[in-house]
Amino acid sequence: MEQSLTVLVSRLLAHRVIPRSDALARRALLDDAFRAELDQRLAAVGLRLVENPYAEHIAVALLPAMTEPVFGSGEAWLNNNLGLPRDGVALLVIVWALIILPKRERQISRVEAGREGQHDMFGAQKPLETGGTVSVGISEDALYADFGKQLGGRTRFAANLGRLVNLGFLNRRNKWLEEGPMLDLMIDYAALAPRIIEGALADVLGRRQALLQEAAASAPAVETDNSQVENA
Repeated sequence: MEQSLTVLVSRLLAHRVIPRSDALARRALLDDAFRAELDQRLAAVGLRLVENPYAEHIAVALLPAMTEPVFGSGEAWLNNNLGLPRDGVALLVIVWALIILPKRERQISRVEAGREGQHDMFGAQKPLETGGTVSVGISEDALYADFGKQLGGRTRFAANLGRLVNLGFLNRRNKWLEEGPMLDLMIDYAALAPRIIEGALADVLGRRQALLQEAAASAPAVETDNSQVENA
């Protein structure tokens, strides 16, 4: 166990994140004695293991008591300790709301549906679905169209988006943004979700959803009109 703990801690520090499917990560999540020793080793250097059953990865973060000694006091660390400007933090919250909130809703819905139709005694122990089956990305262009001007314009938007990619919050490919390994780990869902769902951003997201629904509803009519023109 000694060697396994040393390897796991070293990998967490070197790679920042490890997939839950990794053998040592699974041991840390399932073996109580191994986890207790891991927590003790991390705590000795001011760290803690960060994981939740909805995320595909595990990582390490500072213990709350170590935040001020490490990052200092004042506004610098009270806002965030990642070096993000305020519009960068706002962008992070927005992409978290657009990607993680729907993802969590799908995960919970599938668990509940599975329980209703589950008759074997071990059904509740099956792992939650993660990855592309429940986490859907967003269009970079659509994101900018909705929020770009409020977040400082094209240059600021692009710069902050690049920061979020570099920090592991997002994966970016061909102007399509997907959940990065840190997005569902480093933000407290229990604390942030109610603020978003019940707060001002809910109105913005609601208007965006309404526009998408209107566009989807009008799509068949547009196609019919086009076919009539072609037939004519």
